[in-house]
Amino acid sequence: MSGTFLHLETGRHLYGGPQQVLLLLDGLARRGQRVALACPTDSAIAAAARGAGHRVITHPISGDLDIAAVTFLTRLVQQERPALLHAHSRRGADYFGGIAAALARVPAVLTRRVDNPDTPLVGTLKYRAYDRVVAISDAVRAQLEREGVDPRKLRTIRSAVDAAACQPAWTRDQLDAEFGLDPASPVVAVVAQLIPRKNHALILDAWPLVRARCPQAQLLILGTGPLEAALKSRVADQESLEDAVTFAGFRPELRAFLGRVDLLVHAARKEGLGVALLEAQAAGVPVVALAAGGVPEAVADGTTGLLVDPGGDPARDEAGPAEALADAIATLLGDAGLRHQMGQAAAARMRADFSPARMVEDYLALYREMLG
Repeated sequence: MSGTFLHLETGRHLYGGPQQVLLLLDGLARRGQRVALACPTDSAIAAAARGAGHRVITHPISGDLDIAAVTFLTRLVQQERPALLHAHSRRGADYFGGIAAALARVPAVLTRRVDNPDTPLVGTLKYRAYDRVVAISDAVRAQLEREGVDPRKLRTIRSAVDAAACQPAWTRDQLDAEFGLDPASPVVAVVAQLIPRKNHALILDAWPLVRARCPQAQLLILGTGPLEAALKSRVADQESLEDAVTFAGFRPELRAFLGRVDLLVHAARKEGLGVALLEAQAAGVPVVALAAGGVPEAVADGTTGLLVDPGGDPARDEAGPAEALADAIATLLGDAGLRHQMGQAAAARMRADFSPARMVEDYLALYREMLG
């Protein structure tokens, strides 16, 4: 295909979504396609994309109401005349990306990564500007259909994980030393921004129940966010949690050590798919998570991990979500053989079904479809 594929990503931090954009840019470039990235001046993805040899165009972008960003992108698209524009994120990209492409009469595609509803009426109007809308899971696609997005525009292309990059470089001794963990204790990691929808409070509710069955279990919370102070205060107020929970902040070298933990737990009640779930499984770590959003597509229940009903255990009237989550965690912590078996199955599934090559080929097929 001729022409440049211009990608728009407005996220400032190198979280799951921007990481997927980098994987796609790399894969397209390796297949001989011309790519360029438009992103905020102060973003981590700008430096990462430049370091990978990609052409990067930056501009201050502050969010949905940034009219100057609309003007910048419209001029950019008109000057560049790309083969198509691919918008990847929120923070304005989903709104003014479509507007800019429509004004320049350039085909446009939007990738939607979350399964939470848009703002009524106004939120769903943005999809009309796009020729195609990609959902990263069937759960996200179903949400878009419920909001009235034309099903003929919708495609599902799941996120990918570079399995080779997820193999741990650290030893278990390094992990224990870095975070002050007891070498004899099993370690359960949580990898998520400290924001309400990631539901860390449920994990903290479950942790005393886990410790009742696995007294040495350690909880390692990786990530930052607006709830950090409140969650730390909650831990400090409970004696049973104080020596069992470690807040480790955002760690850019996460993949160097994630494969050394015993288990990953994820309690989000809304989740498009969950890149952290993919990365942990690619490193051979089984997962315990709520069966919410696209998580059942990322984690094969009973094969690569255990999924918990967000409402608790229907078979036990007294078992709410905290009890059900604690039971699943304790079950896997108590069975090293089952953890190993699930970890091996998880790694194999990630290599087979969630490879970057598969994602890139799916997007190339979509681009060909859009460009005729």
